[in-house]
Amino acid sequence: MELGHVVVLAGGLSHEREVSLRSGRRVADALRSLDVPVELRDADATLLDSLARDTPDAVFPVLHGAAGEDGSVRGVLELLGIPYVGARPDACRVAWDKPTAKAVVRRAGLNTPASIALPRETFHDLGAASVMDRILAHLGLPLFVKPTRGGSALGTSVIREAADLPAAMVACFGYGDAALIERHIEGTEVAVSVIERDGEPHALPAVEIVTPNGRYDYTARYDSGDTEFVTPARLDPEAAARATEAAVTAHRALGLRDLSRTDLIVSPSGEVHFLEVNVAPGMTETSLLPRAIAAAGLNLADVCRDLLLQLRTP
Repeated sequence: MELGHVVVLAGGLSHEREVSLRSGRRVADALRSLDVPVELRDADATLLDSLARDTPDAVFPVLHGAAGEDGSVRGVLELLGIPYVGARPDACRVAWDKPTAKAVVRRAGLNTPASIALPRETFHDLGAASVMDRILAHLGLPLFVKPTRGGSALGTSVIREAADLPAAMVACFGYGDAALIERHIEGTEVAVSVIERDGEPHALPAVEIVTPNGRYDYTARYDSGDTEFVTPARLDPEAAARATEAAVTAHRALGLRDLSRTDLIVSPSGEVHFLEVNVAPGMTETSLLPRAIAAAGLNLADVCRDLLLQLRTP
């Protein structure tokens, strides 16, 4: 396809708006360095009229959060007949809902921590204290609490003491109406990005995340200079191969397309555990996909251009 007019879509109204804008600017600048005509657009009320009036050859969505990752904006792009980078709406909806994604990859043979997903109403109707007591009795400690939908580690907590669980639930419900409470696996946190070439997924080198307090939260992702990223991750060859295989398996099992990033924990024994997958990975200066691209000896601008060039019309 010709790349005469490309729209990079960023911003939106989710909690991750600022991260999305940073990602969008970086992708737009990368494409412009290759002389690709790029327009950076926000996902606002003027977008559809603009796209209809001056239809681009392709859209590169870098929207994070609900509208960017739940498939809704991509569905609208399909209504307009505009090709775009990334997974199609149905696959996005499955991957966006963390409990559903865990169920899909478990059926595909991957390990994923034992968990339970509960809406806010369950805690209210059945009694928060009683529900939390049962969770602790069944899953034990430590636990990891996060919204069933969302990214950038917003509303997440590691629970090592039972007394900390109520506050973690309140924080979680500040970012969503349902919580995923899963057994916390101690080990090495890694992210494995997948890029498709000619329709075949290829894993990039795993990125190991090391934070001073062991928590890769929003601050550690985007604002802290103390977070260390090691690429390739310091895994033995067998564990590294299993992590690579897990990311490709998740990408395929969830029906994703073009690019994805799978977050994993590798236990001290080398067992790989699937945590979640991201269909619109961050592209900021501290994001994991660009680090993996660099570690593979590739150029971010070339990768973005190639993803656009191999687009298929929805």
